[in-house]
Formats: sequence, C-alpha cells, structure tokens
Amino acid sequence: MKLLRTLSTPRLAMLFAGVVALVVVAASVAVAASGGGGPTPPPKPLPQAIHDGLAASKPDGITARITFTNRLFPSGDLLGNVGSALMSGASGRLWLTNAGKGRLELQSNAGDVQVVWNGKGVSVYDASSNTVYKATLPGQSKEANPTHDAGGPPALSEIGDFLAKLREHATLSAAQPTDVAGQAAYRVRISPKHDGGLLGSAELAWDAARGVPLDVAIFAQGSSSPVLELQVTHISYGPVPDSDVAISPPAGAKTVDLGSTARAAAHSTSEAKPVSGLDAAKAAAGFAVVAPDKLVGLPRQDVRAIGGADSKAVVVVYGQGLGAIVVLERKADSSAQSGGALSSLPRISIDGLTAHELATQLGTVIQWQRNGVAFVLAGSLPPAAAEAAARDLK
Repeated sequence: MKLLRTLSTPRLAMLFAGVVALVVVAASVAVAASGGGGPTPPPKPLPQAIHDGLAASKPDGITARITFTNRLFPSGDLLGNVGSALMSGASGRLWLTNAGKGRLELQSNAGDVQVVWNGKGVSVYDASSNTVYKATLPGQSKEANPTHDAGGPPALSEIGDFLAKLREHATLSAAQPTDVAGQAAYRVRISPKHDGGLLGSAELAWDAARGVPLDVAIFAQGSSSPVLELQVTHISYGPVPDSDVAISPPAGAKTVDLGSTARAAAHSTSEAKPVSGLDAAKAAAGFAVVAPDKLVGLPRQDVRAIGGADSKAVVVVYGQGLGAIVVLERKADSSAQSGGALSSLPRISIDGLTAHELATQLGTVIQWQRNGVAFVLAGSLPPAAAEAAARDLK
C-alpha cells in the first residue's frame, strides 16, 4: 500500500496499463486483424476447434512484429506530461521461446518499453522514466491435474462441459474460420449476458495448425474499436536464442521491486485473517464504516475487514459479476487526501467535498474523504453512475 501511495498517478496508470499488456502477452501473442486473403481452416464445432488447437504440436519459438493500441485511459493532459509506449500505444517486436521465456519491445516517440519474462519473474523497463519494475511470478503447484500436466489436452467432453457452463453466463460465437497474418485461424467472440459493466466483449483467435493464440482484443460496450489490442503484422515460427530474450535494462535505471511489496502486503494480511460480516467488520475497523444496504440500486453483497492493526481497511461489495461496485474504506490520513495515488487526477465535487476521479472506457475510480474516513470507489460503470454511488456513501 505504501508503494501505491508514493507512486505518481501517471506512473501508477502506466503500470496498470503494463499489467494489462502483460496479461495479453501471457495469453501468448496477438496478431493483425483478419481479412488478409490468406488460407482459412475448415469449419469445425467450437469444442473440436479448441481441442485440436490444444493438442497441436507447439512451435519451437515465435518471432513477430507487433502494434499495441491502448485506448483505455483518457487522452490529453489528464495524466500529465509523462509519456510511455504503454500509455500511448506503440509498435515493436516480440520474441517467445518454447521454454516460456519472452521479450516484448514497444517503440514510440513517447518512450520505449521493454518487457522481459521467464518462469520465475517479469520486468518492465520504461525508458521515459528510466525505471524498471520487477515482480516475481507465483510458483506452479506440483499437485496440479496430472493428466494435463503430462502434456495431454483436456478431453473433448471436458471442453464441451466447460463451454456449456460458460454459456450460462456469457454469449459465445461459433468458431469462425478466418486468416490472421497469413495463418489459417479460428476466431471466437465472448460477451457477458448480464452484470458485465462497461465491458462489451472480447475476441480471441488462434492458429488452427499450432494452437498459438493469434488475436486478443477487449471491447467496451457500444464500441466497434477495441479498448486494448496487441497486434502482430508479421509472424514466423522457429527457434529463438536465449540472447534475444535476456536483455537487461541500463545500469543506471531506477528499480521498483513489486515482488517484495506484494510479499510484504501478503505478510501484513496474514497477521490477521479477514473479518466477514457487517457487524464484525464495524467492530474490527477502528473507524466509522459506511455500508448502506443498497448503492445506486445494487444490493450489498459482502463486507470484510482486512489488513493488520496498523493498516486496517474495510472492503464493501455491491452487486455481482463485472458490474459490481467495490468500495475500500480506511481511516483518513494526510496521504489519503494530498498524496494518494489518485490525488493528481482531475477534481470533482461530491456534495461539496473535493474528490479525484479516473474515468476510462471500462470503468471509473473515485477517491475522497468524509468524516475522517478515506474512500476509494471502483466499478465498471460510467462516471455519472460512479459519482452517484459516491454521494450515497454517507
């Protein structure tokens, strides 16, 4: 929590964009949109197309040219004058070995970014601030499913059962034969049936012959252009030497160890187990908890007191699914108002109180103080709805 309070808002937002980019990279590699006139695979039912992709022989490595688009955050001077390829979008290259090592290089006038990862950790170097962010990846359990860990894909019936359960909550398209960057591929689109917030849909395409994910895109409601997209304009398969994925940041770069921060937070949380229930959370909080039965029509679902004695906070959840609103409350201090992570964002008024707001295409975050309590409200909802919810918290 201390790190998040001391990072400037532009850096915090940039780091969030980097995490989103890494999630996309972890899915593997996104490739340019279809329609290039290349080969297309034969039609298949979605379960069969997924099964065949998972069962396909994986390539020895991947080399690609990419374009990353980020429309998540507002443009203009909202995030200050700090520039980064993660914030403004960029083009670049990607290297991926069959051993799980990879490197993503983004280049733009706003500042280059290098993302390097392996089975143990990931680092993000931002040239615009000469800073490298490092994090340790969680270890994989050796007690995972032995059949799948041995290399065998899920059975066709297992995939069918999973998709049937998924369709209870989401709308899935068929496996649409297409071509992506000259590769025969299948594409599927998924959208939430309810409680989706501002999320409209997501698309995924994968190489029909190799099972490599080829296109990942996230869309906001009512938008035909993706909010986040990682595109490759050219891709080739073959061995990638370790030297291509082992680049180091400059010797003089500032280092932020996110892994140690996460471990410290986990240790702090382990000192006291979460306390569930409204009455119990109020008794444990040490400040006046605000948790009405409903918030902008959404019923209260959960209340928990978390953290150690010196960092006690209460989390209140309203609604369900992606459309839920999450409220974090803690005893106010000077940093919560003047030096908090959102304090350099545009100011708005909540019943005459000064608040700070970050509005994106996928959701809104608001920070403010009232009666000695610091609030952070976040949800996949437009600013007007988030502000109305903030006004209800009295």
